[in-house]
Amino acid sequence: MAEREIYIKDTHRGLRYEDGVLVEVLGAGRFEQPRAESFPKLRRLLGLKRKPEVEVVLVDMRGRDLTIKGQEILTADKVAVRVSILVQFAVVDPKAALHAVANYEDRLYSDVQLAARRSLASMTLEDILTNRTRLSEDILRDVKESATSYGVAIARADVKDLVFPGNLQEIMNRVLAAERTSQAQLVEARTKAEVQKIEAQTKVDVERLQAQTEAEAVVLNARSAAEAAGLAVQAEMQALEERRKSAGAYDTHPALLRLEELTTLRELARNASARLYVDFQKKPASDGKVE
Repeated sequence: MAEREIYIKDTHRGLRYEDGVLVEVLGAGRFEQPRAESFPKLRRLLGLKRKPEVEVVLVDMRGRDLTIKGQEILTADKVAVRVSILVQFAVVDPKAALHAVANYEDRLYSDVQLAARRSLASMTLEDILTNRTRLSEDILRDVKESATSYGVAIARADVKDLVFPGNLQEIMNRVLAAERTSQAQLVEARTKAEVQKIEAQTKVDVERLQAQTEAEAVVLNARSAAEAAGLAVQAEMQALEERRKSAGAYDTHPALLRLEELTTLRELARNASARLYVDFQKKPASDGKVE
């Protein structure tokens, strides 16, 4: 009986059956598979031992997408929504995938469909709109374990499309538009408040700096006035000291005083408008005689 070759790629696994019994799971590589016997009755008559019938079934191990098409489901508040779900999965146990269920893709489809119905039936419309990830999380939690039992691992299950009734869709569009408008107004109000706050803070800073500058100016003026007063007092004291020294010199040398008088008279004589008054009244001397 001639042999024929079977090639298994890295992306696949092969289940080898002999007379319908699984004997091994083949990995990537090249394998020989015997052809069916040409004359089985003749072999039996000749008493030759029959070779088993060998079959190799390939299983794709690559990740794949499965789309659960639009399913109309009632929410907890009795709103009919149509949802489509995209499931990403891969076969991780080829034996379980072929032996546990008749068709693992059909089984996965129905499991995800029922899980989505159970999840949406427990959610209100508001829940769906505000937390769409909850549906994906519910499906993964509900289906992941059961899918493992027939050799399939689910990577993710996301809401692909979510369609609402026509009138509800229009209302939702209006609500969304109102929300966007209110958000824009809120952002504008916050920006305006921030600008006013910055302007007020700037005004306070300017007033504080101005007050600080004025206070420093007052202090500097006070210091300057005090220093000027101190200098004036010092100059006056120096003048008094000079006068005291001059008076002492005049007491010691009376001729100096006479010389100053003559100098003063000479300066007055140069001024035609100057007047000099001399008192000629005779004063009694200390001994009673008239001088």
